[in-house]
Amino acid sequence: MRCDHYNMVVERKVSVVKNYAKMSTTYAPTLKEDPAEAELASHKLLLRAGMIRKTAAGLYSYLPLAWRSLRKIEAVIREEMEAIGAQEMLVPMVTPGELWHDSGRWEKYGPELMRMEDRHGREFCLGPTHEETFTDLVRNELRSYKQLPVTLYQIQDKFRDEMRPRFGLMRGREFIMKDAYSFDATVEGMQRTYEEQKDAYARICERCGLRALPVVADSGQIGGDTSVEYMAVADAGEAELVYCECGFAADTEAASAGITVAEGESGDLQKILTPGCAAIADVAAFLNMSESGTRKALAIVTGEGKPAVVFVPGNHEMNDVKAEHAFGEFHLMTDEEIEYYGLVKGFIGPVGLPEGIAMFADRSLQQSEWWVVGANEADYHFVHALRGRDFAISDDHWVDVATAQEGDACPRCGKALSAARGIEVSQVFQLGTKYSEAMGATFMDEDGKEKPFQMGCYGIGVSRTLQAVVEQHHDEHGIVWPVCVAPYEVEIVPLDVKGEVRDVAERIATEAVRAGLEVVLDDRKERAGVKFADADLMGFPYQVVLGKRGVKNGMAEVKDRATGERVDVPLDEVATWLTHAIVPKRA
Repeated sequence: MRCDHYNMVVERKVSVVKNYAKMSTTYAPTLKEDPAEAELASHKLLLRAGMIRKTAAGLYSYLPLAWRSLRKIEAVIREEMEAIGAQEMLVPMVTPGELWHDSGRWEKYGPELMRMEDRHGREFCLGPTHEETFTDLVRNELRSYKQLPVTLYQIQDKFRDEMRPRFGLMRGREFIMKDAYSFDATVEGMQRTYEEQKDAYARICERCGLRALPVVADSGQIGGDTSVEYMAVADAGEAELVYCECGFAADTEAASAGITVAEGESGDLQKILTPGCAAIADVAAFLNMSESGTRKALAIVTGEGKPAVVFVPGNHEMNDVKAEHAFGEFHLMTDEEIEYYGLVKGFIGPVGLPEGIAMFADRSLQQSEWWVVGANEADYHFVHALRGRDFAISDDHWVDVATAQEGDACPRCGKALSAARGIEVSQVFQLGTKYSEAMGATFMDEDGKEKPFQMGCYGIGVSRTLQAVVEQHHDEHGIVWPVCVAPYEVEIVPLDVKGEVRDVAERIATEAVRAGLEVVLDDRKERAGVKFADADLMGFPYQVVLGKRGVKNGMAEVKDRATGERVDVPLDEVATWLTHAIVPKRA
């Protein structure tokens, strides 16, 4: 009896594994109209296709179809991490505040860190990232260089209390993230691990069907000296990036491109009446010259509370992230502050700048001698201003603050850069000893000395990747899932859910599942138009359409969702045809 019971259990497990899904029992409530809250196409489609639902601002539930795709993305990540020796584990989402105090980030991280106290008054936070937790975990366990290197990772919910959560899963407050942390004995070892992770991330993007560029990035709140983001190229992306055919790519917040500036004409310093020309475009038009020949002045108050003016090429902007690296937590002067310091808005220049105001300039201007600048007097500009004769900038006041843009020179090969927008899906960091030194995480080196770990940090936005795939893969009718991350690979669409058509549909669905394919059968008693619309909206890669006439003639129509191509396939060959089409496209 025990043996018979065991066989029954095994048979039941096999039948469950080899079953197909039914649309009539799949929880995927679709919407006919675009939700008012959604701006991006991907956000609209995930809501309309019944894949996500908003619980509160920045908080979303993943419905069954989206969850299937998320699990596929996670499976790709796990395979690539295992291939390079990273070990999966899980730490608590709630983190003791004392660890963040140890690292120095408790106050620095800002209001995005959700802080709280337990009933005993102890400080905790919801982890937006887990450098502190993993560093604490190993600092009393990894004691010798012989135990290194070690890379640990997890796939877990994270929480950041975003001020303006928007764009669905792109900028939510709670999100799914894979984060990994590496511990090496040497800088060289850390760099090798970093390169392994970077290469694995490129493969993950490719296997998930994303066209992504590895771009040089700013390290932000994480810190460290070197960082690369993987940006999924998309017109709706939040980030601006520049790239070159030689392979160089960088976030404009971090790119140090070669900026070519026009030189002003030589001559004696001359003050010109420029009525109403407070904007660079107006000045350039009035003087009949290019904007790059002018110099834009930005009045700021540095992180130390000191007034300063920063000059950049007239056709470029100052980048806030770069400027923060140069000046600390600066801010642009208000109109009141500009007046207080004796400056004239729209006509600020380096000649005759009020005393006590520091002068800085972007490094791109370092080779430029003749400037066209504001005259520090309303409605007047200077032409023929010669650096060294009429004004001077200290050697230590040349800074990299200009935003790189299309047409600037590639720093690698010198060719003109192209511009694009991107969605950040992952990022890798070389942390060095930033956290290990702050938290006293050391090991005994082979020379018998205590040394801090050389660390790396590697994050992938799993839920963000899901939406990035949809942003890159959709059309006017709905989602166009790549096979590798589609909730189901095949949808069987019988136009009659009774009689012979139903029987053939069920038989093909069963054959396809037995061939190893993932199948959903639309067994709903709906009109053909409704089924076709939902099939395109949900975007399963292949649709098998069965009607009375086709079944009578022994044929099924197979539609490739990506190309729209339709092929008539004999009923007995559908499963085989689909297998040959789908298996090579799997991740």
